[in-house]
Formats: sequence, C-alpha cells, structure tokens
Amino acid sequence: MKGDELEITDETSDIVDDEPLITSTSTQPLPSSNHKSKKKKNKKGKEKHTSNKEEDTIDAILQSLEIKANSSTEKAAVNAKTENTKFQLNSVKEPTSSILLVDPKFLRPETELRRIFGSDVVKSFESNNSSGNSRQIRGGRRRTHNPRKTVLVSPSDNWPRWDGSLSVELLETKDGKNFYKYVHSSSYSQAQRAFDAAKTLHDLNGIASVLMYHPYHIESLLTIADVHKFSGEHQSSADLISRCLFALECAWHPMFSPLLGNCQLKYKHDTNKLLFTVLFSYMQNMERRGCHRSALEVCKLLLSLDSDDPVGAMFCIDYFAIRSQEYLWLERFSEEYQNDNSLWLFPNLSYSLAICRFYLEHEPGSSSETASEDREKATSADLMKQALMLHPLVLKKIVAKAPLKDPAWTTILKHSFFGSAQAGGPSLEHLINIYVEVNYIVWRLPDLQTLLRDAAQLVVETLDHNGREAKDWACMRKEAFSSERNEYSHLSIPDFSSSVPTIPPEEVRNFMVDPQMAHALPNGDNGGIPDDIAANIPLEVADRNPIAVFLESLLPWNDFGSGQGDHHVDEGGEE
Repeated sequence: MKGDELEITDETSDIVDDEPLITSTSTQPLPSSNHKSKKKKNKKGKEKHTSNKEEDTIDAILQSLEIKANSSTEKAAVNAKTENTKFQLNSVKEPTSSILLVDPKFLRPETELRRIFGSDVVKSFESNNSSGNSRQIRGGRRRTHNPRKTVLVSPSDNWPRWDGSLSVELLETKDGKNFYKYVHSSSYSQAQRAFDAAKTLHDLNGIASVLMYHPYHIESLLTIADVHKFSGEHQSSADLISRCLFALECAWHPMFSPLLGNCQLKYKHDTNKLLFTVLFSYMQNMERRGCHRSALEVCKLLLSLDSDDPVGAMFCIDYFAIRSQEYLWLERFSEEYQNDNSLWLFPNLSYSLAICRFYLEHEPGSSSETASEDREKATSADLMKQALMLHPLVLKKIVAKAPLKDPAWTTILKHSFFGSAQAGGPSLEHLINIYVEVNYIVWRLPDLQTLLRDAAQLVVETLDHNGREAKDWACMRKEAFSSERNEYSHLSIPDFSSSVPTIPPEEVRNFMVDPQMAHALPNGDNGGIPDDIAANIPLEVADRNPIAVFLESLLPWNDFGSGQGDHHVDEGGEE
C-alpha cells in the first residue's frame, strides 16, 4: 500500500515540473496589436494546461487504484484457490465427507412437497393455513417482519425476532475439521433456571410463561411441542420444532458450514445436545409429511456432525434412502462411510442393501455399462439369503409386525432355524427391534414380499441339505455383537416409531399447577418471571381445553379477557 502511494506522488510531481514548459509554449511573443488576443490565448492555454494536469492526475490515481484492485483480486483468487486445495486435501484425508455432503436443494421439505403434489396444491394449503393462523390472533396488534433467511427451515413472518441468546464458538481445528460448541448468554441462562423450576413443579403454565419472555428458549419450545404432539396437534408441534431449528441456526459461527461435512459439534458438550434432539425431531416430522428425501439430508447432517452417532441416525438412514429411491447412494454409503465395509453386519443395512439391489436390477433403462457392473455384484436373492442367515429373528418379527398373511409364512416359520431364532445378545436384539419399528411398512409391498419369501424358502432348502452353515453364521453374528450389555440402550425404540401415542386432555390437566402455587417459581433476577403472571390467569381458562390454552399462551398478542370479571392476561409480553 505504501509503495502504491509513493508511485502516485512521483507521477503527480512530474506533471507539476512540466508546467513551465507547457506555459512557455502557449505564450510565444506576439505582435502588440494582438495584446488582447494574447491575454485570451494565455488564459485559454492556462485552462487547457490545468485541465490536462487534472486529467493526468486522475488517470494516474485510477491507474494506481486499478493496480491495487487487481492485486487484491489476485490475492482473493489465490486465497480461494488455497482454500479449495485445502478442502480437496481434507476430502482425500477424510473420505467420509463426500458421502455425507448435504444437498441444500433437497433439504427444504417445501421443495419436495411441490415436486410430489405440485405448486398449486402446496400454495393453496399454505394460504389456508396462514388464514387460519390469522384468525387465531385477536385482542392485540399483529406484528410482522421479515426474519433472516436460514438454510434448514423457512421462518414464518409471525415468529418473534431472533434475540441473539445463543451463539456458537470455535473450539479447535484438528485433522482438517473444525470443532464447535454452543454458548448460552446470561438471558438464556436465566430462562433455563426458570424452566428448571417449572419443570420441577411439573408446571406447564410456568413453561409457557418462560416463552412469553424468552421466545427462543429451546427446551421450553420442545416441551410445548411434545404436548401438542401427544394431543394430536402435529402441525403446531412441527411449527415449534422448526422455530427451535431457526434459533439454533441463527446462532451459528460465521465459519460453521455443516453442509460440507467438515464441521464437528460433539454431543459430549451439554449445550450441543439440543441441536441433535431438534434435528432428530425435525427429521421425524418430515417423514410423517412424506418428505423422505429431505429427511435423508437431515439424517446425513446428523451423522456428519458427530461420527459417534448419539441419536441413532445410522439406523434409519437406510429407510429414508429406500423411500426416496436413493439406492445407489446407499450402496456407496455402506462401502465408503468411515472406510468400513462391515456396515452390512447391522440388521437394517443387511436387509436394506438387498432391497436396493432388487430395485436396481429391475430399474428400467439402465445402461449396458451399469448392467455389466451389476453382474459383478451379488444378486438381490443372494443378499437377501445372506441377511436371513445372519439375522433370522428379523423374519419372525417382520411377519408379525407388517403383517405378512401369505400361508407360506406359516410353513417357513415352523422350520427350527426361523421358529427358534434368537438374537444372541442384547445389543443386536435392540437393533433388530429398531429396524422392525422403522422399516416394517416397506415389507407391505408385494414385490418385496415375494423376494423375502423366495429367499427364506431357499434358506430352508440349504439348511436341510447342510445344517453346518447355520453354525457358521451364528459364529459371525456372535463375533460382530459380542458385548453382554446393550450398547444401544440410549436409543429409545418409540422415538423411531412413526405412530405417536395420544394423551387425553384430562391427563394433561394434571400437569397444570394451580395458579396459587405459582409463587414458588423464581422471579426477578432469578428467572425473569413476574409474580403476577399466575394471579392474572383468567377464570374461564379452567373450563377450557388446556392444550388450546398452552398454544395461545405462546402468542404475546393474544388477549384472554372476555369481559367476565377483572381477570385477564397482560399483553405486555413484548420481546
């Protein structure tokens, strides 16, 4: 920079030194009769010289600035090239990153719904839903704004502004990956203390009150979302989960780019755990909406954030791949993920890889090159036979859960190999139960039932001819899952279920603390919840559905006052 400035000064001084020469040239001796003319020419020459000097000076400055701009552009290009090279080296060093790259265009469920149902149907649904929400708003001014754009969710205009109560900080860079951690602000910590106090009292009113003053407290949002989910209000529950994800994404560090697969957010940090919980719930909501490709992208994101897989994304990723018809990707995943080609030993992948091979074999319009490559691989019948020999207990559970009603299954299950099948260990039995809970619906397709039945009959014939094979597969199963304790006990089987149990309103009412007990909640500096919240609860709330009360209490612009008595909810819940 200093060198450039010096160059500009030298050029400017050269122009000034030339000025006398230009002046003497423009003021040659003239006849005395043309004295006026001399003055005019002299003046004109001066103006011309001044104009030329300014132009030369401006040109010199612009030329210097151009040099600076070019140098900065070249520097940026070099930096970009260096970063790109670093990323490529990291990709070579970490082969799992490429298989877990998240495609943003498939991440939004709205895009997948438009592809499935058409833009007109989705637009009509969204307009009806927004008009229904507007009818719920009453007794206060409606505040709308354009929230910041995010990658994972499409924020609603009616959501409160992001309050900045969360942030993400960079911990370290190791082996080409950046490690991050969520950090709570002081206001968020206050909200957390208030939530813990309300949770101790089992007071859902107190949790709703936390959200009136801290609209992006994640655990409070998750609690109310669960209440809506168990009461059958799935749309309201999904909206609250999306709001959680919006807040968690707004807190991201500028360098945090998890879609590239090179960012780690380890579950061992307590503040990071909520992101995994929210992403898993969000993935389940998309599955219930039929957006399986979007759910697959979120599942890949979960695996890339923590390779230890704390929420069990590995055990439903095959289901989303099959439902979104990503058969080739699942085969690549089983071969490339963590450079471990033993993933087929898991019950979900052993059966799902056979299904993928079946659909690829029957895929219309496959090229001759692809067909020759497929001939080198095991057939779907061989893979299904292998899966049945390795995990025979799956067949008995699938027949009961789906259910499969072909009379042939009665004969097959009478065979000792399937009829007396055991998992052989608590870990494997837990994984089999998860697989059946997630994938049983896939086996309702007639083509897959035929594939499974033919392979099972082939297993029976093989074992009748040579029973030693059963012992060989049992040894392999025992070696792969040798632990005597359940290593996956932290994964709850109902969390993987697509069906949601419901709770009657009268049962939920038991978790609504009497307003007179609300004085035990922290207030002031301890939690930010005033004492008058409980005292101002309207009398008519006691006779209403508590679920509807919780929903409306989340909206600060709502007014419960109906003219009956002096009890009403204060509208002072401004952010």
